Amino acid sequence: MPHRHHNGLKTAALFGLLGAVVLGASYLLFGRSLGALTIGLVIALAVNLFSYWFSASVAIRAMRARPVTEAEQPAMYRIVRELSARADQPMPALYVSPTLAPNAFATGRNPQHAAVCCTEGILQLLDERELRGVLGHELMHVYNRDILTSSLAAALSSVITYLAYGAMLFGGNGRDNRGGGILMLILGPIAASVVQLAISRTREYDADEDGATLTGDPLALASALRKLDAGTQRYPLSPEPQLQSTSHLMIANPFRAQDVGTLFSTHPPMRERIARLTAMAAPRR
Repeated sequence: MPHRHHNGLKTAALFGLLGAVVLGASYLLFGRSLGALTIGLVIALAVNLFSYWFSASVAIRAMRARPVTEAEQPAMYRIVRELSARADQPMPALYVSPTLAPNAFATGRNPQHAAVCCTEGILQLLDERELRGVLGHELMHVYNRDILTSSLAAALSSVITYLAYGAMLFGGNGRDNRGGGILMLILGPIAASVVQLAISRTREYDADEDGATLTGDPLALASALRKLDAGTQRYPLSPEPQLQSTSHLMIANPFRAQDVGTLFSTHPPMRERIARLTAMAAPRR
């Protein structure tokens, strides 16, 4: 699976870049008192740990989702049970969100504490084959421990942000040091956000490929993504803070294209994802 290998290396490189920014900020602070900054860092890391540990309940609550029974959603249960058994993983909890915005997401700190949620919009939009492709994608987010990956990226991003503030506050009295601190304050959080979003996009490519491998039907997911691309523009979610914090979990960007730029998008372009899936289905020579 060459794409997966490439994306894994890319993720490692991006984490390395985040670490380099941390070291750069720390250099500006060398020899300074960081008592107040340390308190801020501890709080930031604690918040990210809480978000990771309770990621399922936070995301489910943000989407106002409710648990559903097999009698209510037999297709969801049938598909997820089959794919979970194929992957030799436990059955996750299933939820439905009462919104017309077509989307789906999986969350939870590990396969034993996972949840998969579909919106009413996606259940109405997709046929069962396409839904199977989407659910395969979401299950692979859980199996690949992508919630942990995103939590680590968020934690490093918080460290960089606080170090950037520290660089300005404790960067020294000299003009050069103060200027470096101000530059770090401006560029540090931006760099951290861009790298964090790049990691999120990389994990989406992996989940597409691994999910298509799990289902054995990459064209089903490609077809679903085409419908979702149009459906999310017709029924977008409003970019509220609680939804922005969970949007990276969703299979499609839930906001209008004009509400988020390409650079700051948590999702890769749909056309590229569809092209990769179509290439997976092409006969090898």
